[in-house]
Amino acid sequence: MTARILSEPSAPSAATLPIQCPNLTCRHAENAWGQRLCDRCQTPLNYSYLWAITSSHSAGTILDRRYVVMAPQIWLDTKPVEPAELPVLPEMLPYLRLHSLRLHLPELRGFYQENGRSIPLLTNVPIDDTGKLYPALGALWPQTTPVRQLSWFWQMLMLWEPLSEQGVASSLLAAENLRVEGWRVRLRELRLDQTPPTLKDLAALWLRWISPTKSPLVPALQQLCQEMQSGATLQAIALRLNSLLLQQSAQLPLRLKVASATTSGTIRTLNEDACYPPVNETGDLAELGIVCDGIGGHAGGEVASQLAVRSLCLQIRALVADTLAQPEPLPPAVIMQQLEAIVRVVNNLIASQNDAHGRADRQRMGTTLVMALQLPQATSTGTNAHELYLVHTGDSRAYWLAPRYCHLLTVDDDLAGREVRMGRSLYAQAQQRSDGGALTQALGTREADWLRPTVQRLILDEDGVLLLCSDGVSDNNLIEQNWEDLTRQVLKGKITLTAAAQSWIELANEKNGSDNATAVLMHCQLSTAETPLFEPIALPLPSEDMTEASKALLYGESTESPASVSAAPVVRPVSLWAVRFGLAVLMLVMGAAGITAWHHFAPDSFNRTIERIFPPTAD
Repeated sequence: MTARILSEPSAPSAATLPIQCPNLTCRHAENAWGQRLCDRCQTPLNYSYLWAITSSHSAGTILDRRYVVMAPQIWLDTKPVEPAELPVLPEMLPYLRLHSLRLHLPELRGFYQENGRSIPLLTNVPIDDTGKLYPALGALWPQTTPVRQLSWFWQMLMLWEPLSEQGVASSLLAAENLRVEGWRVRLRELRLDQTPPTLKDLAALWLRWISPTKSPLVPALQQLCQEMQSGATLQAIALRLNSLLLQQSAQLPLRLKVASATTSGTIRTLNEDACYPPVNETGDLAELGIVCDGIGGHAGGEVASQLAVRSLCLQIRALVADTLAQPEPLPPAVIMQQLEAIVRVVNNLIASQNDAHGRADRQRMGTTLVMALQLPQATSTGTNAHELYLVHTGDSRAYWLAPRYCHLLTVDDDLAGREVRMGRSLYAQAQQRSDGGALTQALGTREADWLRPTVQRLILDEDGVLLLCSDGVSDNNLIEQNWEDLTRQVLKGKITLTAAAQSWIELANEKNGSDNATAVLMHCQLSTAETPLFEPIALPLPSEDMTEASKALLYGESTESPASVSAAPVVRPVSLWAVRFGLAVLMLVMGAAGITAWHHFAPDSFNRTIERIFPPTAD
């Protein structure tokens, strides 16, 4: 884990080593233990805690004048920018192939060689800022809320299939291996399966936590575990667990506020970023946030990002309206399918513009995307089940910011990440490549068949701020080093969300000023009393108009005002019939929305396709 020091860690011995600066242009290696900033360049220091698998060294041991053993198997790396031993053992490959699940899983940092054996060292582990493991899930189970209990089970169930495919599902069956940081389930390490486990084994673990408690969920969860032990499929269990989760989460209040800010930066004159809601506007889709970072240059990236935002808004309106009209809440698999289909429509709209203007290879315009949709599906217990869907392509990011932690929710689609998932490199090693940050996918650069957008579903069960941003904001660990103060000011009502968004942009200009920068903040409030907000005089925000060439390429006839979204009806628990019916209706509606967007934004491509399908008949 790499984290800022919030309180000074206890030194395990008088011979504690100095801490190396993480700034690659500095690397000053004589910073005193416990310091927050580098003596030389003032960069925040990283106290990088590692989990040493199979290590038996006692606290206070210093190894290789680099590692300080803080506790059994918890080591502090005092030289975090230096490479560790790199040979990857075959049994370590699951760490690489599951890189996209780093929100929950540790990563392989390297090895420590000792007496002819290799000790694997893991980073991104559930260790706090003082070098202590986060609490075990089982220890906190009796004292947490029903919503969070179900959310923890849901996360474990969603990890079951990918971990099974890599032969490490046993990692989910060891109670001491399962740690929690707030709502987030984290694994301490991966364990190879001796024999393939089944859902029956997972149910046995859950029953150990469920049975002794007096939670109102006990009867329903015991029945769920009985179904798991009787051979029910993963899909069937997921439907049942999701229904329980939504029924509980819908009982909680939820208020959303969204604000945005953007700038071209201190060097560039053209802003190729686009966002929703527009700067200084609330937008009519109160539950939606979008950031797109255009690529392509010569006004191409600017057009691609604007085209993506407009098309996404058009289709999301249709998705929200039709989803809320369903007689029962639709499961996340259905919603995620539709969001992926929406992204593919947007991709092909941009690709058709590239084709129409004869752009090839690096001349093709495109855009990254990070989008958040809080979909207010109703259940029999409330009108909003607190589902937050994230859609992501490229290196624009989403962060969850709360008083005690900052969670990066997305994984960049870059060359470094691809090398790791292919099992060819450790992440720290791949990041050192000169082309490690090159994008492996973006909207519009290729046909949709090549696109693999990431879609995930979270449940909002605490007050916090969702931050969507382009890389002009997230570069150089800007978010990780500066999230705490701004987040607490927003949550305490000391500054408005708009002022916070603008503060992120000002900070990005100061630290990463060579690039466009865009931030969209979504304040999610579950507490019963609304936070009073101080309303300062609005700060002037940068405003970059599109070039005339870009406007001519992007805008067609003005779109009609969308129909208002009707209130969601109260619904019954989900049934398989509702899933099938809802999916069919959604496919029809989203197909119509996609065709409408295609016809509006790329009429020439649309007409050519229609002529190929329905050639004109001779008189």
